[in-house]
This record gives sequence, structure tokens and C-alpha cells, in this order.
Amino acid sequence: MRQPGARQDHELREIAITPGYLDFADGSCLITWGRTRVICAATVTEQVPPFRLSSGGGWVTGEYAMLPGATHPRGDRESLKGRAGGRTMEIQRLIGRSLRAVVDLTALGPRTVTVDCDVIQADGGTRTASITGAFVALCLALEGLKRRGALTASPLRDQVAAVSVGLLGERLLLDLDYAEDSQARVDANFVGTGLGDLVEVQLTGEGGPFPATQLNRMLELAQLGIRRLTRIQAEVLTPWLPRPW
Repeated sequence: MRQPGARQDHELREIAITPGYLDFADGSCLITWGRTRVICAATVTEQVPPFRLSSGGGWVTGEYAMLPGATHPRGDRESLKGRAGGRTMEIQRLIGRSLRAVVDLTALGPRTVTVDCDVIQADGGTRTASITGAFVALCLALEGLKRRGALTASPLRDQVAAVSVGLLGERLLLDLDYAEDSQARVDANFVGTGLGDLVEVQLTGEGGPFPATQLNRMLELAQLGIRRLTRIQAEVLTPWLPRPW
């Protein structure tokens, strides 16, 4: 629970995004969000999945993994189990949907951008950090295509970012860490665009039903957070590329 003297209920944790974090990815960043840290790496391949062959357009997808040392106690490495777990599959599909919501796949052309999001330390909000950082990595990869002449214009239509909101007792909190998330009566993740539109909302009454009137308050708090996140994204990207949205 957030203590007196700590950040306010409507404040984000401290966030830093380091673009170009990896040497060999087409676009990358390290996003540090409170004590959560995620490396996002975008890779471009000049082919599309079979179901996109007749479309003439491209594809954007995400992959997600939490490294064994990201939590205490140590988690098992999923690759040794032979398949990704249900939570992993859900999160990486969410990342892909969130990114595709702001990309013109026809303008992207017949190529695929895969954004790998690897959690190296987890203290809540790994999916929201992954989506927010994945957008930065995607932007850098697309800018590389433009500079090589493979694209004449950016296929990006808007920004996308994500944030959590939770109800602890009677308090609504923005951007939950792990301790807050584990106690929340209501736990929600909001994905939204720079223009203020919603892409996806995941919301669960962990402690049973909750008043419907809380939903509008949660949305207002989430949109406040998303506006701040898209400003951070824009500030980080400005030295690297002209703003395409």
C-alpha cells in the first residue's frame, strides 16, 4: 500500500527509457519502470506469416518472456518446459494487438516486425511496461526502414502505451507495483493511444463485484497516465527520428 510521503495515488512510478539499447536489433530500448525492467527488441524480416500472404500488407507481432532471475524466488525457464505458459501467451498477444492498432499494415508492406519483450526484473506492470517500451523499439525499427529507402513514409498512425489502475480498499491507484497489485480488489490494465482512444481494457474484480461507477473514475485515471507515458515516449524518440504521428 502506498505510504504517506511516497508518490501520490495519481502518479506514475519513475520511468526511464533508453533507446538503442542493443547493437544488433533493428530497434530496441531498455524501459525501467519503478523496479521493473524490460528489454524490448524489434526485428524486421522481409516475409509475412502464411495467413497474410494474399493481403499485400505486413504484420507486427510481439513475444514476451520473463527471465528466471526476474523474480524472487527464481522462476523456471519456460523454454525448458517445451511450451509457453498461458499467461505468457496472453501477454504477447496483447503486445501484438496493441502495436497493430497504430500501424497501417498495408503501408508497412510485405514484411514482419517482431518485438521481443524480455523482463529482466519484475515488480508489477510487466505487460504495461512491455507495450510502452515495444512502441519505442518499433518506431526505431521503422525509422531504419525509411532511412534505407524500404519505406517512403512511416506506417505509424499514432502512439500506443499502457498503464495499470487498481482499487485498494476505497482508494484508486495508478500504476501498481507488485505489492499493491497483489492486494487490489480490482485490477485493470488500459491500453490507449496518443489521441486518447482506447485499444484494450483488461479489468477484473479480484475481490468480487465492485460498483460500476468506479469504472469511469478508473478510465479517467488511466487516461491521465497514458498521456504522461506518450509524452515520455515522444521526448525519448525526438532526438532519433521525426515524429511521424
